[in-house]
Amino acid sequence: MQLEALQSLALSVAAARSPDSVLTEMVRGLGMTEGVALARVWLLRTDPGLESYLELRASVGASLVDPLVRWTRTDGAHQRIPLSYGKVGHIAATSEPLLLQRGPRDWLLQPEWAEAEKIESFAGQPLAFRGQVLGVVALFSRKRLEVHDLSWLRVFADHAAVAIANARAFEEIERLKERAELERDYLREAVRSALQEGEIVAHSARMKSVLSQVEHVARTDSTVLILGESGVGKELIAAAIHRMSPRREGPLVRVNCASVPRELFESEFFGHVRGAFSGAFRDRQGRFQLADGGTLFLDEVGEIPLDLQSKLLRVLQEHTFEPVGDDRTRTVDVRVIAATNRDLSVVTEQGRFRRDLYYRLSVLPIEVPPLRERPEDILPLARGFLKSTAARLHVPEPVLDAAAEAALLSYEFPGNARELQNLVERAVVLAPTTLGQLRFDLPRGEPNGSRSRASPQPPNSKDSPRVVPMAEIRDAERNNIVNALTRCAFKVSGARGAAAMLGMNASTLAYRMKQLGIRRPP
Repeated sequence: MQLEALQSLALSVAAARSPDSVLTEMVRGLGMTEGVALARVWLLRTDPGLESYLELRASVGASLVDPLVRWTRTDGAHQRIPLSYGKVGHIAATSEPLLLQRGPRDWLLQPEWAEAEKIESFAGQPLAFRGQVLGVVALFSRKRLEVHDLSWLRVFADHAAVAIANARAFEEIERLKERAELERDYLREAVRSALQEGEIVAHSARMKSVLSQVEHVARTDSTVLILGESGVGKELIAAAIHRMSPRREGPLVRVNCASVPRELFESEFFGHVRGAFSGAFRDRQGRFQLADGGTLFLDEVGEIPLDLQSKLLRVLQEHTFEPVGDDRTRTVDVRVIAATNRDLSVVTEQGRFRRDLYYRLSVLPIEVPPLRERPEDILPLARGFLKSTAARLHVPEPVLDAAAEAALLSYEFPGNARELQNLVERAVVLAPTTLGQLRFDLPRGEPNGSRSRASPQPPNSKDSPRVVPMAEIRDAERNNIVNALTRCAFKVSGARGAAAMLGMNASTLAYRMKQLGIRRPP
């Protein structure tokens, strides 16, 4: 081997910025060296629970017997080599070079192949960096190699080992940079959420009971399933569990399963490697890896596609997964908190959710009651929203007078705390400059504090609007939903479903059907 050729090859390898590109440059340059029939590189792999082995990562060569045959595949019989097996395994185990010349029948493991391809020599060097063996580089040459060739191969192997270590360091830096960027985004989102929603308000006995459950489950590391209607504050409950748990110093990562496109679910959860699919220009960490050492909050977990649920179950049980396009198993230490506004037991019976996953998620269920079932929390929540909204909008903080309080207490809040927050913000924006003049535009003709205070009328006045009992409103709502379902042959979701006809979300309709006792006829 010529000094100039080796120097040029070493420089091109050193310039590579990823382990794969380093290996590609290595075998490409060695394969162009005079006499080399086959050049290969194995890297040392250590998987959890398994013995270390060598994995074939790059190969280049051409056959004399069949000029159309190229030896570029990295699978097959030599893909995995134990450290105690053959010449290559011996080099890695001893960290010593090896030079063999054509001679005895067993000088190579495949003497017939060597004879047909006119192989004269084998040379191998360990790839070592700071005393640690990273892998093995080996040559099969049709030209007889001497000891000085082995020395030059040593110089090249040293350069290559440094390049591999540097490339791995670059990858780790990129990974940490991406993780820092994602954590920054999650932190910003958490801060915005905290500013908008505030702390958990628990003046009612129902919410005090929920907070007691939170304190108990936070001490464990088991999976938690938070149940409740949309807008009740399930995300705040998940954050409280994380904050009270031993994992409080780790990250809290949230995934809204309802907003992830179906084809991106696996990549979103488990990440992907560069080239795994069109548009995958670099490695990307998934949410599980990002939450390592902390908590992963799966909001709207009932929306996870059925074909991905088995992989989620595996992570929950074994704490292992493989990124998309990668066969290497990753291990994570993550606590999962899931939340849903759907009745998962019903969805499971319908075959749209795995029964074993449902049981695995509902180890510690917590049900958050709707706002209408804890009226003691309405006014404290409203005052908290008033304070945070006024601070965010840089306006004087209004106060709730008796009429405004009565208006809020008379409303059932189907949208729960989120609807109350929106009502408060709208009232603050539209409020006159005088404090205390808040107007709550409650839907469906519910009482309005400002309006009733501005033009009071006696209860028995002929001009006063008729007050409809809540039972009558519920009966009317039930009949309306049944009529819509009947027209749609009890199809709930989709373009021609009852939810679209009623102008509501399918999950909300399913919940109202359960509340009103509406069942699909046999």
